[in-house]
Amino acid sequence: MDLKWYNEGLHFNCTGCGKCCTGSPGYVWINEEESIKLADHLKISLDQFYKVYTRLCYGKRTLKELKPSYDCIFFKDKKCTVYDLRPSQCKTFPFWDENMASKQSWDDLVDYCEGINREEGDKIPFEKIEQELGNNL
Repeated sequence: MDLKWYNEGLHFNCTGCGKCCTGSPGYVWINEEESIKLADHLKISLDQFYKVYTRLCYGKRTLKELKPSYDCIFFKDKKCTVYDLRPSQCKTFPFWDENMASKQSWDDLVDYCEGINREEGDKIPFEKIEQELGNNL
């Protein structure tokens, strides 16, 4: 096994603060399978889902953001309204390549994400972190 700086696992416990769903502009990439599940959940056609909830960017679909806040279109009343069906990009945060590149990258997220390095809850094992990294490609 390749030794990495997070080989012993990491403490992370999502507090549901929503900071990763709000703030500056960004992209929440969504694939067709995720879109179909959300359209079914919302009881609308896939075409209608694409028109109302997504936009094309660089040839791929991303969820729309509400302006001027840039909150995710599904973030309302300080919570995700589709949490169980959220895209894999959301499910795998904060275990993204750029956040896992170094211990410093991870530690720099503490000011942004209050769930990082929280010792409440379980320690996320190395294997689970690697799985999350593989799922957010």
